[in-house]
Amino acid sequence: MTVGKFLDPKNDVAFRRIFSTEKNKDILIHFLNDMLVFKDKQPITDITFLKTVQDPDTVVHKTSIVDVLCKDEQGHSYIVEMQVAKERGFEKRAQYYASKAYVAQARVGGEYHDLREIIFLAIADFIVFPNKKLYKSDHITLDKETLEHDLKDFSFTFLELPKFHKDSDHLTNMVDKWAYFFKHAAETSEADLEHLIGKDIIVERAYDELNRFSWNEEELLTYDQAVKYEWAYQASMEQKFDEGFAQGAVKGHLEALLSTARSMKAAHIPVDVIAQCTQLSVEQIKEL
Repeated sequence: MTVGKFLDPKNDVAFRRIFSTEKNKDILIHFLNDMLVFKDKQPITDITFLKTVQDPDTVVHKTSIVDVLCKDEQGHSYIVEMQVAKERGFEKRAQYYASKAYVAQARVGGEYHDLREIIFLAIADFIVFPNKKLYKSDHITLDKETLEHDLKDFSFTFLELPKFHKDSDHLTNMVDKWAYFFKHAAETSEADLEHLIGKDIIVERAYDELNRFSWNEEELLTYDQAVKYEWAYQASMEQKFDEGFAQGAVKGHLEALLSTARSMKAAHIPVDVIAQCTQLSVEQIKEL
C-alpha cells in the first residue's frame, strides 16, 4: 500500500501539533475566524493558550481535558475539540466542558459580571445530530418567544464530518476547505495541493505540518501510538455503549490512556511527550 505524504489531522498528536502550539497559533486564529461568526465583536487577532487540564485533582473522574483551550485579547475563551470515536452524550460533554471553563474564571477573583464568553468548537468524525442536514451547526441561547439573544456567554459550533460530501472542485468557502482538510488530508496528493489551498498560505502551512517527511522518528512513533490509543478507546466505547455511558466509559477511557502510556514508555519515549499525548500527569506515567 502506498504511504501518502500527509498524516491524518484527526489524529490527536497531529491535531495538537497544528492547533495548540505557540509556533502555529496563527493557524488556530485563522481557523477560529473562519469557523465562527462574530456579530458583536471584531475577529480574533491574538490568543493566549491556557492549560487544557481544568481540574487535575479529579483526573480519574469526569475531568475536563480538552484538545485546545485559549482566550483572545478580549478575554473570551475558546475550547476546540477533535472527537473521532463516537461517544454517546457528546453534546452534553461539550456543555460540561464549557461550564467548567466558565466557572474556572471565578477562581481568579472578580464579580459575576466579569465572567466572559465561552465558545466551544467541535470537529466530530461521527454524526452528533442525526436530524440536522447541514454539516456545520451553530447553537446559542435564545428567548423562546421573542428569539432575542439575551444570554450570550455560551455558544457551540459542531462540524460533523460524515455529513460533508463536497469534492475538491466544489469548495466554495473557508469552512468547506477546513472540512475537506479534516476529512481528506491524509489522502491528498501533492498534485492536488495547489488546487486545494489556492492563495491561502495559512491552510498551506496546516498541510505542511502534516508532511510525514518533516516528522522525526520519535514524533512518528508518538503519532502511531496515538492511533493505537484511538483504536483502543473506540473499542472500549463500543463496549460501554451496551452498558451505559457514565462511569464505565470514563473508566475505560482511563484504562486505554494508561495502556498507551505503558507502550510509549516501553518504547523509551520521553515522559513529557507521553504526558502531552495522553494528558496523563508526569507522576502517573512515572508510576507505570
